[in-house]
Amino acid sequence: MLDKRVASLADSVAGIRDGATVLIGGFGNAGIPVELIDALIEQGAKGLTIVANNAGAGRTDIAKLMATGRVRKIVCSYPRSAGSVVFEELYAAGKIELELVPQGTLSERMRAAGAGIGGFFTPTAAGTKLGEGKETRMIDGRLHVFEAPLRGDVALIKAETADRWGNLTFHLSARNFAPTMAMAADLTVVQARRVVELGRIDPEQVVTPGIFVDRVVEVANPQAAGQA
Repeated sequence: MLDKRVASLADSVAGIRDGATVLIGGFGNAGIPVELIDALIEQGAKGLTIVANNAGAGRTDIAKLMATGRVRKIVCSYPRSAGSVVFEELYAAGKIELELVPQGTLSERMRAAGAGIGGFFTPTAAGTKLGEGKETRMIDGRLHVFEAPLRGDVALIKAETADRWGNLTFHLSARNFAPTMAMAADLTVVQARRVVELGRIDPEQVVTPGIFVDRVVEVANPQAAGQA
């Protein structure tokens, strides 16, 4: 019987190796898998590359992970959003690397990885510092830069509802990066507010099919991002 449920948060992050690239879902403070991040901190993997919308806020969740000193690099669109004190401290001290990627490009790079596409050309960042050193091409009279796929070893995402096959629904903007991250990772780990029986999710409401999900753990009362 196909069953992707795991018994605990510790089980959900077991085996994540040192040096892994970890895609972390969320949009601003919405959809951050706080409990999975805390479990990863407890698990102890180090030398990580984190891919996320932003570099965390305050000193919890993503910021807390960076503060442990186990994040080598962060790939994100908003490294200096409100409250990103930990990133700013680490970056000023030369203790973390940053790859700045425009938000749409970040999502499309992960979608390309999930779809098996070898990259794409985009006018975003062409002619700027972010485009330096990249292959360029003139398309319809406009300069484009080539962007490579962005694949993760692991994706940590937060869903509203899951079933034991791993079919998922999301709550509002918490959905934003999660579907592409699930497709782009070798191992997709999901914390879901509710895990329901098969057939309880209307097939027309499934956003991420279970084929892209490997582990599901129920977290009925998840903590909001940015809260101690």
